[in-house]
Amino acid sequence: MIELIDLHKRFGQQQVLKGLNLTVPSGQITAIIGRSGGGKSVLLKHLIGLVRPDRGKVMVDGVHLGPLRGPALDQVREKFGVLFQGGALFDSLTVLENVAFPLREKTRMAETEIVERALERLESVGLADMGHKYPAELSGGMRKRVALARALIRDPQIILFDEPTTGLDPVLLNSIHRLIMDTHKRFGFTALVVSHEIPEIFDIAQNVAMLHDGVIVEHGSPEAITASANPAVRQFVTGAAEGPLAH
Repeated sequence: MIELIDLHKRFGQQQVLKGLNLTVPSGQITAIIGRSGGGKSVLLKHLIGLVRPDRGKVMVDGVHLGPLRGPALDQVREKFGVLFQGGALFDSLTVLENVAFPLREKTRMAETEIVERALERLESVGLADMGHKYPAELSGGMRKRVALARALIRDPQIILFDEPTTGLDPVLLNSIHRLIMDTHKRFGFTALVVSHEIPEIFDIAQNVAMLHDGVIVEHGSPEAITASANPAVRQFVTGAAEGPLAH
């Protein structure tokens, strides 16, 4: 579904990506792990054309994003849903209005159909009776659920999760992970999840890729990552203070 080929990206003096290669299989959950500030969110931004590589290719469903502009790029973006780190809900809109927003902005669907679809998506994340509330009235976990319902509203082929459980306690963390698994099973999207939650993320991902020093240093099943002989991977997975990631 997604292929990143020899991706390079520099911001000023900082070389963030240094020839990154990654293949994301269709219909599976792939987790991207690695240290904070290591370029994981930059990688996600490349996938929807918010950032363009200095060199290399971003391929989405066989289409090279590099030459695309305007409507042609928007057409590829239609394949994506995004769950942002903070949820990015509109405070002035109700939960139902937040979820319905992409349909009202981007489609000509009838209002009755929009409301019906939004209510269905809210039901799929366990918030069927919360449509009238505002984000400020919800817990952090509920806001993440609303954001996931909104990401699902247009039946995307791919959903990008940018640290979806940041700031949540262990109970909520596992609840959101279970929700990602359940909705993935139901809707069949391809998922790319940026996460620091080790080992919890291994319970929901079929594939794990570790980004370190601008490249993917290990890519495989959770079991393969856990058993990796790479010192950087081992240190990150175990949380050891000493090792190549210490400074």
